[in-house]
Amino acid sequence: MNTVLITGCSSGFGLEIARYFLARDWKVIATMRTPREDLLPPSEHLRVLALDVSDEASIQQAIEAAGPVDVLVNNAGIGLLSAVEGINMQTIREVFETNTFGTIAMTQAVLPQFRERKAGVVINVTSSVTLLPLPLLAVYTASKCAVNGFTESLALELAAFNVRANVVLPGRAPTTRFGENARNRILIPEAYAGLAERIFAAWGEPSEVTLAEDVAEAVWRAATDPNSPMRIPAGADAVALSR
Repeated sequence: MNTVLITGCSSGFGLEIARYFLARDWKVIATMRTPREDLLPPSEHLRVLALDVSDEASIQQAIEAAGPVDVLVNNAGIGLLSAVEGINMQTIREVFETNTFGTIAMTQAVLPQFRERKAGVVINVTSSVTLLPLPLLAVYTASKCAVNGFTESLALELAAFNVRANVVLPGRAPTTRFGENARNRILIPEAYAGLAERIFAAWGEPSEVTLAEDVAEAVWRAATDPNSPMRIPAGADAVALSR
């Protein structure tokens, strides 16, 4: 039985990915900053572990507790909506600590076992904003573009060891808490208020969106299909952008 370790499972994509793999008889290591087993259906194949991807000691403890894994899904992420001029560097660093450096640190933590077994898959969840940049998302987009580039080079490094690396690119997902969390981090300077108002009005209600199940399906494809493309868009809007 294969084992998947997923970061950021307290809500949204991570929670749905964990449910998806459990339903297909995988062992699931669901990690989150504050563990809550009640979020997922009871299963002998489920373990819920504490993990803060921005904390090196937390990563090491979680990896040791998890034991051997076959697939790592780097899903944990935070959003930020703001004009660059209105963001202090501490906030920028926080975004990169989770979205970028956390992904790299988690990958480093599992690579020795993957390399030694000559098997394993690293799946990094980024965003469709890396396909079509949007205003007020420059820092968030930069943190995700960095992961795309990281994964592309990583895939080349690991090919000799029969280890794969993939990127899943979700589109806009209004049904998850991610958008809500991003809205809680809106930092719009007064000089940009008019621009922001026009942008929010233009965004409106999208005709095509991404569901959490779309992302889970894309992650499953990356995990189980050796012939899957390195970049996999998830959700109708992301698929349309990729085309």
